[in-house]
Amino acid sequence: MAFPKDFFIGAATAAHQVEGNNIHSDYWAQELLPHSSFAEPSGIACDHYNRYEEDIRLLAEAGLNAYRFSVEWARIEPEEGQFDASEIEHYRRVIACCRANKVEPIVTLMHFTSPVWLIRKGGWEAESTVEYFRRYAAYVTKELGSELHYICTINEANMGLQLATISKRFQLMAQQAAKSAKSAEGTVQVGMNFEKMMENMKYAAAENAEIFGTPQPQIFVSSRTPEGDALVFRAHQAAKAAIKALYPNIQVGITLSMHDCQALPGGENAAEAAWEEEFRHYLPYIQGDDFLGVQNYTRTQYGPQGQLPAPEGAELTQMDYEFYPEALEHVIRKVHEDFKGNLIVTENGVAVSDDSRRVEFIRRALKGVGNCLADGIPVKGYCYWSLMDNFEWQKGFSMTFGLIAVDRTTLKRTPKESLSILGQFRS
Repeated sequence: MAFPKDFFIGAATAAHQVEGNNIHSDYWAQELLPHSSFAEPSGIACDHYNRYEEDIRLLAEAGLNAYRFSVEWARIEPEEGQFDASEIEHYRRVIACCRANKVEPIVTLMHFTSPVWLIRKGGWEAESTVEYFRRYAAYVTKELGSELHYICTINEANMGLQLATISKRFQLMAQQAAKSAKSAEGTVQVGMNFEKMMENMKYAAAENAEIFGTPQPQIFVSSRTPEGDALVFRAHQAAKAAIKALYPNIQVGITLSMHDCQALPGGENAAEAAWEEEFRHYLPYIQGDDFLGVQNYTRTQYGPQGQLPAPEGAELTQMDYEFYPEALEHVIRKVHEDFKGNLIVTENGVAVSDDSRRVEFIRRALKGVGNCLADGIPVKGYCYWSLMDNFEWQKGFSMTFGLIAVDRTTLKRTPKESLSILGQFRS
């Protein structure tokens, strides 16, 4: 189908996953622990910090007109209260590069990684983080706001509760059978190594205490308490107020990780409870937002006993998700029942080695987006995850989500067919 002329067809990245050498962040510190749960360190990642011009040009030449990326808090404020003007200038150049290539920059202020100093002060369970994040958001907006139309405050703000749920489930499954590890990891939409985390627990406490001053640092991607869950959304609201005070016309939203929660006979209550936790209980915090960033990768089915594994014989991705691009349309429709504002698909993608499967995924996912538009649902854009093969958190570089291949030795970029296919949806 032909999308509206002002519809965004883009791709997304996150600073830590592509830039490289993010040395002041909590993730960098955890990657280098002697008993790290990361498969490998991020290191130079994709060197996007130095190669962003090439990457944005490849995106634009393929016909895409939007680039969602994050600015890195740990670069901009490496020590408490000390803002690095040279790093703001770097991101100013990235935004200018987008504009020069007729690409709309959609900026995320916090995509999982935080400065080490913030974690030492209690991290994402500490009340003080609300004000620290507000101050950071105000600084970035003061410096860059004149050049921006869209800001996502926090990426997948509900991830902490999802991880709390899956961590409990993993521990139960692991007690029953060690072979259950992979299937548990395949139920959360982020690269996690739960099995390795459990093995390393006896070492991690002392090593974390040395780096962060606490044996259990509350990084953003930690199992969240209900109080911490609310705190994240109050940080969002404080940041939004700071942005609007400076530039009222900037469109501000948050992004959420959402599964297509499907009930099989007898699973209706479990599916409804999952959706309540994953989305609906956040409505009081987001109803006044300019847009909501929808992030979906797969579906989750529920039976009388709760969550079910992927159906027998289902095609699985490298992340052990079920290959199910129709989930996106279902989630958009479900969100629209309660959230009547604009929607932007800020992440949707698939980790596969066979790019023809990625092409199939994109075609089917965008068909679903088109169906939603035809029914009057205000979807304003679609950003595929990810622009390039990158550092998939604890999974390292083995997961290939990208529209562009990155040679791990030379860092040479090679666009895949899926990149040009995605760009064709604008023509």
